[in-house]
Amino acid sequence: MFDRAWTVVCRDSARPVGQLYALRQGAGDSDDIILRRLAASRGAAVNCSGAGGVTLPDVGQVTVRNCSSQAGVYRIVTVARGKTLYAAQGFAPYASALDLGLRIVALGRTVPGKLDIVTTGGGNGAAFARMQAASLDPQTVLAEGYRRNASGNYAEAAEFFDSLTDRLARDPDANAMSPVERANRAHEYLVNHGLQLSNLGLFDQADAAFAQARAIPTPDPVQLRLRRNFEAVHHLNQQDLQGALGLLDQSPEGGVAVGAGDDGAVMLSSDVAAELSSGASGARALGVRQDAKLAPGERAAILDAQAQQLRGTILRLSGKPREARAVLAQALADAQRIRDGRVTSITRLRAQLLGEIALTQEAEGDFGGAEARLHQAVTLIAAQYPETLALNGARARLGAFLVRRGRTQEALKTYRAIMASTVAGRGTLTAMVNQLQPYFTLLAAEMPRRPELAADLFEASQLLVRPGAAETLELLSRELSAGDGEAARLFRQSVSLSRDVERGRIALAQLREAGKDDSATREEVARRQAELDALSSDQAATLTALAAYPQYRAVSPQVLTLDEMRATLKSGEGYYKLAQLGDALYGLWIDAQGATGFRLGTSASEVARKVAALRETISIAVGGVQTTYALDLPVARSLYLDLFGPVDQRLKSVGHLIFEPDGAMLQLPVNLLVASQSGVDAYEARVAKGGDEFDFRGVDWLGRDHAVSTALSARAFRDARLTAPSGAAQSYIGFGDNVPLAGLKLAALTRGALPGVGEDCGWSPAQWNHPIPATELRRAAQAIGGQGSELVTGGAFTDAAVMGRGDLDHFRILHFATHGLVTPPRAGCPARPALLTSFAPSGASDGLLQFGEIFDLRLNADLVVLSACDTAGAAGAETTRAAGLSSGGGALDGLVRAFIGAGSRSVIASHWPAPEEYRATERLMSGLFAAAPNEPVAEALRATQVKLMDDADTSHPFYWSGFAVIGDGARPLIAQR
Repeated sequence: MFDRAWTVVCRDSARPVGQLYALRQGAGDSDDIILRRLAASRGAAVNCSGAGGVTLPDVGQVTVRNCSSQAGVYRIVTVARGKTLYAAQGFAPYASALDLGLRIVALGRTVPGKLDIVTTGGGNGAAFARMQAASLDPQTVLAEGYRRNASGNYAEAAEFFDSLTDRLARDPDANAMSPVERANRAHEYLVNHGLQLSNLGLFDQADAAFAQARAIPTPDPVQLRLRRNFEAVHHLNQQDLQGALGLLDQSPEGGVAVGAGDDGAVMLSSDVAAELSSGASGARALGVRQDAKLAPGERAAILDAQAQQLRGTILRLSGKPREARAVLAQALADAQRIRDGRVTSITRLRAQLLGEIALTQEAEGDFGGAEARLHQAVTLIAAQYPETLALNGARARLGAFLVRRGRTQEALKTYRAIMASTVAGRGTLTAMVNQLQPYFTLLAAEMPRRPELAADLFEASQLLVRPGAAETLELLSRELSAGDGEAARLFRQSVSLSRDVERGRIALAQLREAGKDDSATREEVARRQAELDALSSDQAATLTALAAYPQYRAVSPQVLTLDEMRATLKSGEGYYKLAQLGDALYGLWIDAQGATGFRLGTSASEVARKVAALRETISIAVGGVQTTYALDLPVARSLYLDLFGPVDQRLKSVGHLIFEPDGAMLQLPVNLLVASQSGVDAYEARVAKGGDEFDFRGVDWLGRDHAVSTALSARAFRDARLTAPSGAAQSYIGFGDNVPLAGLKLAALTRGALPGVGEDCGWSPAQWNHPIPATELRRAAQAIGGQGSELVTGGAFTDAAVMGRGDLDHFRILHFATHGLVTPPRAGCPARPALLTSFAPSGASDGLLQFGEIFDLRLNADLVVLSACDTAGAAGAETTRAAGLSSGGGALDGLVRAFIGAGSRSVIASHWPAPEEYRATERLMSGLFAAAPNEPVAEALRATQVKLMDDADTSHPFYWSGFAVIGDGARPLIAQR
């Protein structure tokens, strides 16, 4: 119908805000005909006033119609030029964007203009990525996905590539493609998806994606090179050098010659992977189509140059620096030969090649040459992409070189620049874990004689967000970004300002790099600097306003200084943070005496082995039945010494331990570690004489004398501590005792998923047939007393009912006594961590309260209790990915974050299926809620756990150890009013 059409996408909106058209005008086209054509394209009814007129710069008089619709105030602007009618229609708050777009398409050129939008904002990156991917053309979406991948924003890139796969399967326009074109697109989307999974450490899923791609026949030389390079990177991510080399040795079929290109610098077109997993700027304007394309031969040549870079890296890692340098130098020459080196998007590839060449020179003793190359790489990136992840990657290589040369002060200065850049940009270093290992090693080695370096270690460790946690934060950010409240508006605005600041820095750096010193250039530099300062000021004000909202605090990447953390702690408290980098573990201890950091004497893999051994004795499914064995006390004691040996005396001096776990310790409550050897010796002597091996009375568990809080992060702990107590008028609301879906109502032995599942990825009806009795809820409500306790059980306890309540923020304590479904229903299914509920009569109910739904609740709670299965424990890789943990960590960290984001100060959750034998969980919860007014929640939990420790029947940690306080355990369970 239209000659041309454009979609207007604004980062303040979770959907397109308008459209632009160029319409051929027929001789008899009336206004009514034009409006009907616009209405048909719009697909939504609007009621418009009569036509008015305004003047647009360079265009002149235009016709304006102000309209109303169910979605808001609407605006339609039209102007005729020759035989073409140009039209802009969209939401009135975005009038300046629509007018500017209309001027651009009517004049056929870019024109300067200012956007004046009431609620400017950008949405969280992943949310905006998903929205863009649904509204922009596939080639532009593909380009944006490559840029996100290249900048290390893997979660955002995944949104683009996942949506492209979905669109290819559902989009009716895809049917118009030839079979070859459709196959090539499916192949490209899959290999990109595989690369994102690999970069996130999800190697088994990446294997599956690459296997799917290999099953798609394609003779296209670019596609074959894409898959070769991407799979080689996947093997390198797993340290499989030979596997990567074997792929690179395979010559793709359908070779092509390098074609001649146009003059002038260009950007890579959408299907070029020259930046695969490298680090080019993520700061390019969103939604901008790259129209200057390279010929297929040129694209293939760039991919071949990158393949040679990978080959050179493998040779270097294999101890062959001279051979590696020859390959790398040729790859650099090949990359620079394409259009005389004016392909600006391969800047990062060139910098990586320089870095690799430097490492080969260092290996052969040419330290001066190596340093010169590393500085050259930093300069190259800084000129194009200042203060980005790409630049920090180049700095990290230089820093590692300086560490190896023993130039400690210079190395510290370089790494501190990385940290300062990341903190200023409110980013994380998820993609740079391997590159930062030399920095952590340096800090740990220098710490004994330079204790002030603990501040550096604390800062750096906060920026290393686990890949799974980073993805969960993206998912929760998407929920926030799509909201319609003030927090959502401010959040979108903050992200938009961040991107504007980054673009401003890039433009300013490129202007300065040009080297001109005339008055016009100086004036332009001053103008751009002033604009950048104003944007930074606006961003600071926006973040200050956002800090009042718990949903933002739950997803904020901001870090604390060591002084701020020490000021947060109370007398008698110690904060212990673990950080895993590769197979190394680092510890950081903070208390009233000061802070210290160290590298643990054991490896992460050894800790994981011990954690697995302990968990297998606590709760393991054998033949579909949850089984418990006698705990391996020597292993529990050994693990204590591994983790707390360096700070054993300082731990003994505090009564409240705040523990921030990482790696395998995400799967295990720290309270079951054994703090002294005497109890182990006594237990073994008693068992040797025929005593009960399940009687663990007398063991000096860490949790016997220490109240324990678990922290999601230092910032999360401080937020929990500083947030004012709930002002809710009602004391308690409990949910549980769901209605069975079918069949008999059976007794539950533990609170977890049953092994039987349905034929698809849905849960078997049997999951709903073992409801948790409401006894625990009734006793808790009675123990708490106070005004306004309420129980919601049976048919009233549905997912729809929970989400539909407008009064959840009236309760200070929320208690869910139900099953937690934390593992995928079967292999190959996605994880959907959720709490089980009754089904609502409505067909929209799925009988599950999922973590995205929880995040959207509005709470004002001091505490949420998840008396369910594995709400802080271990589960499958898919579950932990959705939960925000890696390596089989806490299964429902995502749910915990969601409840905190929804407005709870703290959460009590379980590490394994909560036991029903000996009424253990009921006794634990009843004892907890019998706490005296103003008694700290962690102390109340410890006191009731001690009672179970001292009962022979429940002295095994399975019965008492599983529940953890996430947040500030020093807050009172029941505040005195």
